[in-house]
Amino acid sequence: MSDTSQRERDARTGGSRRPPERRTSAEPLAASWAPKPPPRRRPSRSKGARGILATYGWRVYALPVLVAVTALVAVQTAGEKVPDTTAAASTEAVIGPGGPTEETSLPPDVQETPPAPVDVNIPSAELPNGGAYTQTGAGKWHVVPGETAKVGTGAKFFTYTVEVEDGIDATSFGGDDAFAKLIDQTLADPRGWTGGGQISVQRVPATFPNPTIRISLTSPDTAHRGDMCGYSIKYESSCWRGTEKRLMINLARWVRGAVAFGGDMLTYRQYAINHEIGHAFRNGHVGCAQEGALAPVMMQQSFGVANNYVAQLNRAVGVRDAVKEDGLTCKPNAWPNPTAKPAG
Repeated sequence: MSDTSQRERDARTGGSRRPPERRTSAEPLAASWAPKPPPRRRPSRSKGARGILATYGWRVYALPVLVAVTALVAVQTAGEKVPDTTAAASTEAVIGPGGPTEETSLPPDVQETPPAPVDVNIPSAELPNGGAYTQTGAGKWHVVPGETAKVGTGAKFFTYTVEVEDGIDATSFGGDDAFAKLIDQTLADPRGWTGGGQISVQRVPATFPNPTIRISLTSPDTAHRGDMCGYSIKYESSCWRGTEKRLMINLARWVRGAVAFGGDMLTYRQYAINHEIGHAFRNGHVGCAQEGALAPVMMQQSFGVANNYVAQLNRAVGVRDAVKEDGLTCKPNAWPNPTAKPAG
């Protein structure tokens, strides 16, 4: 066979020099001698642990941890209370023995009742509601032990004792010493009668002969007696009994106060002391002098601070001209010199 004939056959067979093989009717007429590339290896579809590990490697271990952490964060977030910043400025902290306590959405067990304005133009001589007190005492008094230094610079000098009627329940007024202490403090206050420079006072013991004034806490029934305060105006009141040199503080008023003072017991008690001892210093009753001003301490504030009402009470028992029915109304006041600087 010539070289030319061989080259022609090589061109027809793709250049292969492999000896021809016998074909069958099922084979193609021509086939390439170049081998096919190996098929791409696919991941094992085995569901066993080795198959999963072989496929995903380290991710098999990381995935459960990631799922657990995500679930924990979701639970914590759902359980947290979102702070209410709109209420924080107006809500007060509730402090208990161990620190601030949690607020609750439940309604309170009890609520305060807002006070109503004091109407001083009503019949205000009635005794307010309040604590219990002894209605009837023994009709005689014991001196509370104690004395003070002289108070004030005035030339007119007054001595006083502090006394409490026998048979009075001390729990209703805090006891003898508490009563005496407030008397002493009130008379020594610069806003009181000694602040003006005209008088001076001193508390003396029971052994002191013939004190100028006996300041006596007295039961209502004893005060009502005709030889004491009397009871012409049918409301509880205190009084100065000049013939006895006894300033009688009515226990009912000391415990309950007066309507015009709106429950301010300290101010009322200071008023009662200053009003009655003002009589001992020869001051009479007066009315409100200026609308809306502080009432004069010698106004009958136990009955009220409206001139019309107080005048009607006095007129009913035949007392005239002390208070005019001029429509003026004042504010409660305990002091004869209210603009002075308080003690302490």
